[in-house]
Amino acid sequence: MDTQRDPRASLAGETVSLPEKMQETKKDERDAAVYMNFMKNHSCYNAIPTSCKLVIFDTKLQVKRAFLALVANGLRAAPLWDSKLQRFVGMLTITDFINILHYYYRSPLVQMYELESHKIETWRDVYLKSSNRILISISPEASLFDAVYTLLKYKIHRLPVIDPESGNVLHILTHKRILKFLHIFWKKVPKPAFMRRQIQELGIGTFKNIATVRQTATLYEALAIFVERRVSALPVVDEQGKVVSLYSRFDVINLAAQKSYNNLDMPMRDAVQGRSCFIEGVIKCYPYETLETIVDRIVHAEVHRLVLVDRANMVRGIISLSDLLQGMVLTPAGIDALLS
Repeated sequence: MDTQRDPRASLAGETVSLPEKMQETKKDERDAAVYMNFMKNHSCYNAIPTSCKLVIFDTKLQVKRAFLALVANGLRAAPLWDSKLQRFVGMLTITDFINILHYYYRSPLVQMYELESHKIETWRDVYLKSSNRILISISPEASLFDAVYTLLKYKIHRLPVIDPESGNVLHILTHKRILKFLHIFWKKVPKPAFMRRQIQELGIGTFKNIATVRQTATLYEALAIFVERRVSALPVVDEQGKVVSLYSRFDVINLAAQKSYNNLDMPMRDAVQGRSCFIEGVIKCYPYETLETIVDRIVHAEVHRLVLVDRANMVRGIISLSDLLQGMVLTPAGIDALLS
C-alpha cells in the first residue's frame, strides 16, 4: 500500500522559525567569544607568575656583556634603563644581537670590534637612525585582551608591564605566558565549537611563502632571512625540502656564549649541531589535527611555534603563538591585528 506524505508536513518539519535562527546565531556568537571575554575579564597583573626572573640593563653596559648575561640567565630580552633620563627607554632582545651580527659581519678574517666595544647606547644610536622605535608597554591593570592586541599589532614578542605610579617594570608579558595562563583555566572555561575543527579548515597559521633555510646555506644567510623576513624561527630542510631541524632566533644567542660569532660562513648543518644549551626541537603538527590538539601540544612542549608538515615530512606551514592568539581571541572580536 502506497502512502503519500503531506508536503505541508514536510515543509513544516524543515522550516526553522526566525526567532530560532536568531537564538542559534546568538549562541554561536557567545560560543566564539569565550576566549575573547576571558581575556577581557582578566588583567595583566593576573597573568604575572608568583615567581619570575627579571634582569634590567643600563644603556652604558657593553653590548657583548649584556648578551652574555642573557645567556647566563636563560632570558631572551631585558628592559633598558637610561641613567641620564632616569627612565626605561626600550628593550634589548636577541633580535638586536642578530641585527648587530648582520650589520657588522664581513668575513671570518675580520673581527667585529663593534660587538666587542660597543655600549648598548652606541648600538641604539646606530640602529634607531633607521628605526623610530619607542618603548611599548602596558599597565598591570590593563586587560589581557589589550595585551594580546598590543603584542600582535606592533609585532613584538615582549611587552613590559610597568607600574604607572612607581615606573618600575613588574614583568615582561609574552604570547607564551598569556596562552599558558588561559590553558591553566582550560577546564573551567566553556570550550568553543571551533576548537574541535581541523587547523587547515580554520586557516590559522602561515601557509604561503614560508621562510626556510637549507642545511647547506651559511649561518649568515640564515641571519639575513631573520632580518629581512622578521621571522622568529627557520625550518632547516634537506635537498628534498624535508624538515630536519629548526633554527630559532634564540639559538643565535649561543654564538655569544661560544664566542663563535666571528665565523658566520659555517653551513647551517654545523650551526645546528653546534648548539650547546636548550634546543627548541622540531615539534610538528598535521593539517587534519584539531585546534584543541594544536594548543595542547604547543603549551605542553613549551615552544613558540609548530611546523605543519604533510605525510612526506615536507613543510606546509608554520603555526605560531601569534597565530593562535589571533584566531582564538581577536578574530571573534572582528580584529585582525596581524594584517594591521
